[in-house]
Amino acid sequence: MTSTDQRAEGAGPFTTRLTWQPPGGGTAVWESRPARRRGTIAVRPSGAPAGRDIRGDAVALGRLRRLNAVAATAFIIGGALFAAGAGVAQFGSGDATTCASIYFAGGLFFNTGGYVSLLQVVNAPRHVPGGEGRLVTRHWRWWSYEPGRVDWLSALVLFAGTLVFAVDLLDSFLRGLSVQQINRLVWAPDMIGCVLFLISGHLAFVEICHRGRPCLRRRSLGWWIVAVNQLGSALFMVSAIVAYTRPATGSLINAGIADWGTLLGAACFSAAGVLQLGERP
Repeated sequence: MTSTDQRAEGAGPFTTRLTWQPPGGGTAVWESRPARRRGTIAVRPSGAPAGRDIRGDAVALGRLRRLNAVAATAFIIGGALFAAGAGVAQFGSGDATTCASIYFAGGLFFNTGGYVSLLQVVNAPRHVPGGEGRLVTRHWRWWSYEPGRVDWLSALVLFAGTLVFAVDLLDSFLRGLSVQQINRLVWAPDMIGCVLFLISGHLAFVEICHRGRPCLRRRSLGWWIVAVNQLGSALFMVSAIVAYTRPATGSLINAGIADWGTLLGAACFSAAGVLQLGERP
């Protein structure tokens, strides 16, 4: 393999792992998630029995640590508040305004976690295909447009999902709505947000598995984070489906399952946030 002979892996138009030979010999392997989360790229010098991880510079690693801490903490708190809101609905007073207030506070943390997750992708150190096998730090950016990157697309869809949930949470404060208005203003955005979360999770699996279908990687912390988040998204979807208000009766399909689905799904996001604290440089 030469510096111009690169082996790309991934799914569809997305490259999630790239292997090439640097000009000085040996092998360099860039993987999307380790590079953007831990700021590392794997390099094995020519003739060496094993490879080693080359880290980005201090500026890049400092950024990644701070952004990871903020995003993880936001999801931990946001998930805890969502679980608390579901707990109040299921076991507490069940007051609609109280529940909506707790959910809305949790939604603000989810918004924060979603946007900071996007910032992690935007400001991650970049590799130079065919280069020396190192990561390059770019200037700080608050936004980018990179639809050819699966990590960027996954983070963008996740952030979009949190914004759609915000619409649902704001509309839940409205009173005196008809059944049709409840389903259109509250239930529909909830469903759309859940779909976006599931799509984001699938793209995250593409990134970590280097293929279009999920894989099993028990020893990978990144895999566990993605899997637990995706379980939470699935539970949110179950909760959203049964939260549909029947026009004939004006009641939910199953309020109990809706509350438990939200509680358990939120707990998954909090747990994944705790795991994410360990996925740093």
